[in-house]
This record gives sequence, C-alpha cells and structure tokens, in this order.
Amino acid sequence: MKIGVPTMGNRGLEETVSEHFGRAPTFTIVDMRTNEVEVLPNTGEHFGGFKVAPEILAEEGVEVMLCSGLGPRAISMFEQFGVEVYVGLDPSGTTVSDAIRAFQAGLLQEASDKNACEMHRH
Repeated sequence: MKIGVPTMGNRGLEETVSEHFGRAPTFTIVDMRTNEVEVLPNTGEHFGGFKVAPEILAEEGVEVMLCSGLGPRAISMFEQFGVEVYVGLDPSGTTVSDAIRAFQAGLLQEASDKNACEMHRH
C-alpha cells in the first residue's frame, strides 16, 4: 500500500506534515510493502501546474492519503480516483513517521464532507 502525506520539504520520513494540503510544497509517498520513500514536488494548480494534487497522487499509485485537513473538493476528487483519505493530523511538528503511526493505530478519521476544512467551502 502506498501512503501519501502533504509535507513541507524533502526530509522523507522525518519531514513535517503541511497544514494546507493543496499548497503543500511537497508530497511524501511511502510504499509500505517495500519501505521505499519518494518525495514529489507539488506541481499542481496552486504551483502553476495543469493538474490537481489528487490527480497527481493517484497517478503515482497513492492508495491512502493522510492530512491534517482538506477541503470538500479535494475529498471528492480523491474519492473519484479511489484514494482513501484520513484527516486529523496535528501539523505542528508532526512528521511523516508520526502520521503513519497514527494511521496504523486508528487515530485518524476518514475524510468526509462533515470534517472538511470550513475555509475551503466554495
């Protein structure tokens, strides 16, 4: 299973989780089968690209996305691409390793319209 996390930079498992999904500078992808870690720059719309972040991550084979929060549009897009999304990460100092442990421990909530970020309702 490939897990994606919006991140602030290139430090792999030790990188800090980004508070804002769509504007995260990078996405860290961890292949739980092989323990391979890949860091992708965010080339989505917010950074001048032509694709949206959920599409980019789905094309990379991400099956589960872990976030502090995200808007309803992103949640809907991930659903269309068959990617499960979980929210509830504390972005203040949480690393990719912390995020994966929280997911494995069942501490995150599945993303829905009810727990989508209020500021992204447009």
